[in-house]
Amino acid sequence: MEIKEINDKNIWEQFINRYSSQSLFQSWNWGETIIRKNEKLKMKNLWRLGIYDNEELTNIAQIEKVRAKRGAFLHLRHGPILKEWKKEYFSYFLEYLRLLGRRERVFFLRISPLINNSTENILFLKNFGFIDAPIHRMDGEVCWILDLTSNENTILAGMRKTTRYLIRQAEKLGVKIEKTTKIDDLAEFLELYQKTASRQGFVRHKGIREEFDIFSQDKQILLFKGYYRKELQAAALIVFYNHQAIYHHSASLPSKIPVNYLLQWEVIKEAKKRGKSLYNFWGIAPIINKRHPWWGLTLFKTGFGGEVKEYLHAKDLPLSPLYCTTYSIELVRRIWKGY
Repeated sequence: MEIKEINDKNIWEQFINRYSSQSLFQSWNWGETIIRKNEKLKMKNLWRLGIYDNEELTNIAQIEKVRAKRGAFLHLRHGPILKEWKKEYFSYFLEYLRLLGRRERVFFLRISPLINNSTENILFLKNFGFIDAPIHRMDGEVCWILDLTSNENTILAGMRKTTRYLIRQAEKLGVKIEKTTKIDDLAEFLELYQKTASRQGFVRHKGIREEFDIFSQDKQILLFKGYYRKELQAAALIVFYNHQAIYHHSASLPSKIPVNYLLQWEVIKEAKKRGKSLYNFWGIAPIINKRHPWWGLTLFKTGFGGEVKEYLHAKDLPLSPLYCTTYSIELVRRIWKGY
């Protein structure tokens, strides 16, 4: 076996599409987004690695070096992706990552492969020294999925009665939904996004402009904007990757006008036009808890019908005694925020 960097986008994407087509954060374009937003650092912070067994590609991993105040770490979001979760493949690859981590002087390695949250998978990683990451269940680990293979009437019938009513109500009130891929239109979204973050107290994602620019070049992203009486009241960035549409970023004003409901219905119809089989509403509260920060959002998403999909929680492999400090900081943050 050997490990080498992959520089061919087609080889990379073909492997993802075959073995883990839902892994957005392992996509080539997500890697380009990371590179673009970190250009000023002038340091290498992304590796695209492949394991070859007798020249056959068996494993890929897009690895980002995250330089955080709480401690630098190597991050494999939605990865690694293995053809088979065989001990010999993973062991060989993990040894390489340990060496890379020491060379880059990071505190730990964090992975979050999109594999089932099963006892078998938990034990597999535990045997290699991985522990549960102290962060909350982010990156769509527990997400709400809507099957788009049915016709529109069937999808509507599967929605909560209140959700159907609010979609029709928005149409009657004259709510207008626009779709765009123009980078200049992003400024209006970012302004609304900043207001939403301030009101709801969450940390804004960095690199949204870079993400929009890069994914739009492959027609993999759309900005949906919802207006009522010419005022922007809701907006969402939807990523179209492989077989699914993904509700990735959103922003809104507090309003009694159900703009967001009609916006989501337009997203669903657009995804069907593009031949997508699933709409991934992204993260929801992992348990029935009305005090969870995502509880209101969970009620909104589940109203459109669908089912929950749960993947393995992110795992950490400590590489330095200093990881204890990082673990404590992240654990306190999670508890303080109510996760």
